[in-house]
Amino acid sequence: MGNAKSSAMSKVILEDLKLNTRFTEDELSQWYENFQKQCPSGRITPDEFSKIYERFFPDSDTTSYAQHVFRSFDTNDDGTLDFKEYIIALHMTSTGKTERKLEWAFSLFDVDKNGYITKTELKEICKAIFKLIPKEEQEKLPDDENTAEKRADKLWSFFNKKENDRLAEGEFIQGILDNEDALHFIQYEPQK
Repeated sequence: MGNAKSSAMSKVILEDLKLNTRFTEDELSQWYENFQKQCPSGRITPDEFSKIYERFFPDSDTTSYAQHVFRSFDTNDDGTLDFKEYIIALHMTSTGKTERKLEWAFSLFDVDKNGYITKTELKEICKAIFKLIPKEEQEKLPDDENTAEKRADKLWSFFNKKENDRLAEGEFIQGILDNEDALHFIQYEPQK
């Protein structure tokens, strides 16, 4: 990836990011400058990443969700996020096409990274997402969605899978696309 401490982004990384994201060269340069200020080592650790999530969800328990999101972004499994991983993750979750976002969501739910989602993994991520929902919002949820377990059961039912079945990426994406209601179970957007 080049020298992580260098003050300028390598041309190879810049060209790669311009090709694989919708960000302009100016935007990428600005992101890089900010990244270097926030992370002088050129890498984000899991603790630093968790603190970022705490700022976005101050009234929630973000610990487990941040750990899972970090795992899904750490594509080279080195325990840190470099600038390229950070920008690609930012692109996929904010400006990417729906299918790309769902590909990322699949990687979030595929906890053991074996290419499939089990109901156990789905429950684990649903619990982490549920912890992002403030208590006062949880109390307003419908009866069949007012616990992480109920939400996981309802989401699993959208895929027409048995308890011990597993879900491939294409099935996951198609299941979400075919069921409008499924989308709100795989993410949490704070009420404004």
